[in-house]
Amino acid sequence: MARMTSTLPDLHAVQTLPELLAFRAALTPDREAYRQCDSATGHWTSLSWSQAQERVRQWSRAIAASGLPQGARIAVLLPNGLDAMSIDQAAMATGCVPVPLHAIDNPGSIAYILQDAEVSLLVVQDAAQWERVRGVGLPLPHLMGVVATAKAPAQDAGPDAVPVAPLSAWLQHAAADTPLPPPPGPEDLAAIVYTSGTTGKPKGVMLTHANVIADVKAVLQRIVPTPDDVFLSFLPLSHTFERTGGYYLPVASGSCVAYARSVAQLADDMLTVRPTVLVSVPRIYERVHAKLIETLSSSPWKMQLFQAAQAVGWRRFCAAQRLPAPQDDGAGSWMRALPWPLLRALVARPLLARFGGRVRVAVSGGAPLPPAIAQCFLGLGLPLVQGYGMTETTPVVSVNALDDNDPSTVGRALPGVEVRIGENRELQVRGPIVMKGYWKRPEDTARAIGEGGWLGTGDQAEIVDGRIRILGRIKEIIVTSTGEKVPPADLELAITADPLFEQAFVVGEQRPFIACVAAVQAEEWRQLAGQLGLDPDDPASLAHPSATRAALARIEKLAAGFPRYAVPRAVHLVREPWTIENALMTPTLKLKRNSLMAHYADAIEAMYQRR
Repeated sequence: MARMTSTLPDLHAVQTLPELLAFRAALTPDREAYRQCDSATGHWTSLSWSQAQERVRQWSRAIAASGLPQGARIAVLLPNGLDAMSIDQAAMATGCVPVPLHAIDNPGSIAYILQDAEVSLLVVQDAAQWERVRGVGLPLPHLMGVVATAKAPAQDAGPDAVPVAPLSAWLQHAAADTPLPPPPGPEDLAAIVYTSGTTGKPKGVMLTHANVIADVKAVLQRIVPTPDDVFLSFLPLSHTFERTGGYYLPVASGSCVAYARSVAQLADDMLTVRPTVLVSVPRIYERVHAKLIETLSSSPWKMQLFQAAQAVGWRRFCAAQRLPAPQDDGAGSWMRALPWPLLRALVARPLLARFGGRVRVAVSGGAPLPPAIAQCFLGLGLPLVQGYGMTETTPVVSVNALDDNDPSTVGRALPGVEVRIGENRELQVRGPIVMKGYWKRPEDTARAIGEGGWLGTGDQAEIVDGRIRILGRIKEIIVTSTGEKVPPADLELAITADPLFEQAFVVGEQRPFIACVAAVQAEEWRQLAGQLGLDPDDPASLAHPSATRAALARIEKLAAGFPRYAVPRAVHLVREPWTIENALMTPTLKLKRNSLMAHYADAIEAMYQRR
């Protein structure tokens, strides 16, 4: 796959995000900017850049007429779509600060953010969302109003009630000649984005216009989209990875953004939209891979053909990227002798068709990409590049390029971004992409950004030949009672490479050995239980000795590349997945380790008592 090439837009004079939108609308006013499915008709409708800018102006006038204080925070609790884009752009155009919220976050967390950020205006899709947040009971003295974009709210006549307006009325209350406040400057805030908070309360990361514009300009030099590209937007816009990579970057390049209807309908939307650029977390690639393996597992012949195509394709990829030749594991047996054009036609093309068949670059970030997943997709021809970043760096620090792609690393630092290895092998970052600080938390800011402006990432890493390889989280290193150190995330990634294990959580802090809690995939568990003569619907079957032995045998094989002390010696199987709704995952799909420890405290203790 050749590197994407285009003439980079001249963004030298652009310093803020409103200037970026104005630049794009002036440069390509009639090109398609956004595409969205009308839920009522099922038809996809488009908006040009000039139409998008006019829509933003209308929303900007409504904000200006709302009497908000200068620099007011505007919280956005909306799914990805034209409304979310419009309020975000309008907030910035009027010198206000967007506070993006996860649409599926729990009401208590949302209420905390509204209170902490001193939000003046909340925009929701359904007034019922506001009712749930209000029901938490936290005082919100700065909140002046709520706007509901979809369902008309029922008015509360109470004297202290926050006024709730339907979108149409809110937009119409502004006159066409409503004057707009002064636009923001480069050092003004472009957003306060709250980190997920795997432990404790989330912190508001202050990102300036200069931060975001610097990251967009740097990413453009590594991932080079064109005005002909189509992005499929499905990661929440409350995630900085999507904001920069899937939202502001297409404005800079003039690419079209199509909004997926939902994650549940993503497979169908891939086929309809046929995107050329994907920006995703590993979980999406893992789901496609798991479904593929599940489909193939019923046919040994098809599985061997798949393994042969993956092995031959991976060897071709390594040769093209000048990476060390992979070791021969024998997968696919004699079928490896089949010519690549035949393997590509029988295996690779049907897989790539699941993504729409014309992806030019697929970016994975937000969490580590399991090596087995990377090898599968790269071997079968998906142009997949892995990157690295964090909310505090706007977020992209590094990313591989299509013609310089080592999937065991997260690529080279972007132009203008400095990286180094500090104490305890911590990756440190410096440059214009580093946040202004944490909202109302100067002590936390001082701890995060040290002398000379170096931001500590909390990730251990090594830099080899200019490429960054992430080794694990500093704070998540498990130290057993025997003094051995085990990075749980790496081990969990290895375990979930088996389709049986939907999720895995490794424990062992100050314990004599490593143990694991694993959530099983429903169909895979049903097959295994049948083989063992167990009733898959009986919860007691998960704890049956034969099930535990079979699971541990798989885990031991999966962890063969780890030191012996890191291989789990006990496992507790569960059927209930860990989700945002049950508060065991963050909105960015990271494990809430403290919550999991508390939730499974008895089961964890039992594993160690049995041993």
